Amino acid sequence: MKKHLLFLGPPGAGKGTQASVISEENCYLHLSTGELLRQEVEMKTSLGLQVKEVINSGKLVDDELVLAIVKKNLTSNKNGWILDGYPRNVSQANSLNLVLRELNQPLEVVFYLNLDEEILIERLLNRGRKDDNEKTIRTRLKIYDEITKPLINYYQNQNILEYIDGDRDLKIISDNIRQKIGL
Repeated sequence: MKKHLLFLGPPGAGKGTQASVISEENCYLHLSTGELLRQEVEMKTSLGLQVKEVINSGKLVDDELVLAIVKKNLTSNKNGWILDGYPRNVSQANSLNLVLRELNQPLEVVFYLNLDEEILIERLLNRGRKDDNEKTIRTRLKIYDEITKPLINYYQNQNILEYIDGDRDLKIISDNIRQKIGL
């Protein structure tokens, strides 16, 4: 049974949904970096205070700080984990690999939830969030293509990438993922 997983895919592909399902069923730690950053700030940890300072200055939280928070959460975990939305680029993936090697928790499977761009746009528009208008969505997808999509080849070259057709029923997708990790 595989227990160190990464969910990769464009905005709206269902990464968070599938990561939640699999993590709840298996008592795996579900690490969504946005959620982790918010928790650190709320708990007023030393890392959280640094994050708050960066966010309040209007800047993006740098890779080193995000990695430190991810490492802190992985260090105490023994059951297994799912990374959702991190790493976002090849540089972060390289840094993450060093940390995972140090912790002796190698990434075992990367699930790439693949969907047609027009389906993604429709899905995101149907979510009804204020910031989800077509122009903003197309910009986010373009940024994803430029910055995050190279991770597909990165993980494919490590022979740990599994393609998942994200344009199916949620249960069928979850069953497909379970089968690929041996559940």
